[in-house]
Amino acid sequence: MYIGADMFRKICLAVGSSPRTEALIAEATRLVLGLNAHLTILHVGNEEDFPAGISDLLKKSGLSGNAFRLINKSGDPAQVILETCNDENIDLLVAGALQKEDLLKFYLGTIARTILRKAPCSVIVFTNPQIESAGFENIVALADDTPYIKETLTAACAVGMCSNTRWLHILREIKLFGLSLAATEHSSESEYNALQQQLVQGEISEAEKILKEIPHENLKVNIKVVAGKAGFEVHQFAQKKHADLLVVGAPERKFIFLDRFFKHDLEYLFADLPCNMLIINPRKN
Repeated sequence: MYIGADMFRKICLAVGSSPRTEALIAEATRLVLGLNAHLTILHVGNEEDFPAGISDLLKKSGLSGNAFRLINKSGDPAQVILETCNDENIDLLVAGALQKEDLLKFYLGTIARTILRKAPCSVIVFTNPQIESAGFENIVALADDTPYIKETLTAACAVGMCSNTRWLHILREIKLFGLSLAATEHSSESEYNALQQQLVQGEISEAEKILKEIPHENLKVNIKVVAGKAGFEVHQFAQKKHADLLVVGAPERKFIFLDRFFKHDLEYLFADLPCNMLIINPRKN
């Protein structure tokens, strides 16, 4: 089944008492309007602590009364958020991360790791949400060989097409072990370079093949092949290109023993978010 912009029909924003709540609502509203989705606002805590004026903010942003829903629940924050995403069939969870603010500890600490690893849907984390925003001018998508590579590129294109995006940068990782196997100790430098170029072109062709099946009108696309640790390389590339949004596929949920010693690429990115990040984990039917 083709997965297009319809992959984000139900969006949920978890809010607290942060002064950035209004900015997060503005960011979530732009996504809802651009993707023609429905918004659920979830507050975890006492009902009397529910941030005032949210309905007015949503309507002021252009949402009609039937385009959003307000929910208040009490309990363990991570568990409540996960249960709500599951019960409400949420496609995309919106969260905030801000340095030197409670939301950083809330979303990037123990609770955050639980949410990001166990969420039954995709998650977008805003590092610096804005009330007024020009959109995602530069999007970087990691098109690694994961189970969600097509969904990752589809999401990047869908968001880009409704966000005034100027450039979509697609990163592919060159398989260095393939180069090592193809080259021999008797290979000349020119032969080695030719093999490397062949592998690079193969990765570019693979990305182009997937992209042909995905609508991306008016998006300027740059396909870049990198070598080395994907997490480190994508972090450096995102900073170099002044990316507004980094789109990556969720990892396999079954962690192996070695994960205790070698961090997954996403763990590296979680430790130092280079920009807003969208983790793609399509809801299972």
